[in-house]
Amino acid sequence: MKHSEILSRMKEIAIVPIVRTSSAAMAIAAVEAVYEGGIPCVEITMTVEGAVKALEAVADRYGDRILLGAGTVLDPETARICMLAGAQFFVTPSLNTRTIEAAKRYSKPVFPGALTPTEILTAWEAGADGVKVFPCSAVGGAKYIKAVKAPFPQIELVPTGGVNLDTIQDFLQAGSAAVGVGGELVDAKSCAEKNYQLITERARKFRQAVETARGTNSAAQ
Repeated sequence: MKHSEILSRMKEIAIVPIVRTSSAAMAIAAVEAVYEGGIPCVEITMTVEGAVKALEAVADRYGDRILLGAGTVLDPETARICMLAGAQFFVTPSLNTRTIEAAKRYSKPVFPGALTPTEILTAWEAGADGVKVFPCSAVGGAKYIKAVKAPFPQIELVPTGGVNLDTIQDFLQAGSAAVGVGGELVDAKSCAEKNYQLITERARKFRQAVETARGTNSAAQ
């Protein structure tokens, strides 16, 4: 999938489920659950034990049917390993310009983590395709996104932290290109108990919330 196609598809889906589990097997099962719930996009973090194997398994199984990202990518070397494993985009927890450069070299979208206006602009000027605003809830949530979008309308923002079923519509209406959703969707308890059906049900609710925010749900038509 081309760089531009990945970006447009991500904005269309508008949700990036963050899969942070204790094992590769749990991560793969969580991805399946999210996909079954109608969200064809996931970010598998490098904190998962066997994360690269999980990326490979998901890439082999789904191909371009799912947007597969690697999260918590701290350096260019990790980015390359993840790309070879099948990752189509990268997300970092902080701003590392060398990682941005590596992603651009391989024509893969990258979303570095930043928080302040200065960090956000620095990430954008370094070549980021969008900026993961983290931890967003700590600085005002959707109100902060709206405030930052005023001087930086050209920068695609992906808030992470504090995004749940009660707040997702506010985040999208504030101008977010997409949102990162972690434990509110894929939580450790459900994975440990192998209650993946619960994750699928949550995914459906999040997808419906996106449709409602955009006025595209069946009730609005």
